[in-house]
Amino acid sequence: MHDFAFVFAGFAVGLIVGLTGVGGGSLMTPVLIFFFGVKPHLAIGTDLLFAAFTKMGGTVSMARQRLVPWRVVGLLCAGSIPAALAALWLLHRMGPATEQAQQIMTSTLGVALLLTAAATAYKVLAFSPQRQAAELAARHANAADAAEPRHWSLPVLLGAVIGTLVTFTSVGAGAIGVTVLLLVFPHLPLPRIIAADIAYAVPLTLVAGLGHASLGSVDWPLLAQLLAGSLPGIWLGSRLVSRTPERLIRSALSLLLAWAGAKLVLI
Repeated sequence: MHDFAFVFAGFAVGLIVGLTGVGGGSLMTPVLIFFFGVKPHLAIGTDLLFAAFTKMGGTVSMARQRLVPWRVVGLLCAGSIPAALAALWLLHRMGPATEQAQQIMTSTLGVALLLTAAATAYKVLAFSPQRQAAELAARHANAADAAEPRHWSLPVLLGAVIGTLVTFTSVGAGAIGVTVLLLVFPHLPLPRIIAADIAYAVPLTLVAGLGHASLGSVDWPLLAQLLAGSLPGIWLGSRLVSRTPERLIRSALSLLLAWAGAKLVLI
């Protein structure tokens, strides 16, 4: 019975990711901890590889459409990958299943969910007619100029923050990543921002997920069941996205993530 529940949870999260673009980590990790009683270190490690395999397909599709700004992806990875390796080293020193590590993970996860809730709410407000007009103007501008950040160090530094958050919590590469990109690359059209966010998340979650696997923090049968549900869910969600009230769904999601974040912080 539990097996079917895991497949269904994967399908539900995949459907929501397909509809809204909100990262699977911010939804799947609290679901595994609160509803299935999975230990935080196993939920986080398993979810990182879940995200890596799920977003790999999206990156291939977007790369074929030539939407991925690889320079932007490179700048983010220059900060996030070293930060992920440093966070993994720290987890290795502490031991991921120790009480101290579990406390750090749950507290950091709570903060990351609150940040994701704020970022999701910001996206509801930011994707306005003015933003769309700016994107139309950007399409006529030089594509290389659009991929220039406000300052070269910003994506590297913010990538390092996201890399640390993702390694400790599996949350941050989705809604927080898109918000960071909106602020740092103001002239980049939205489809290319989403493509950059999905593409840089693949190496980051893969490095962090394999690092967790080396620490014994991945439940492989659970991962297979989640993917069996999420892949059809993402396929369906991406086809229903134009028929759903996106602002309403994102607003409800931001409230749900804020509740989960507050619950984890107050544990």
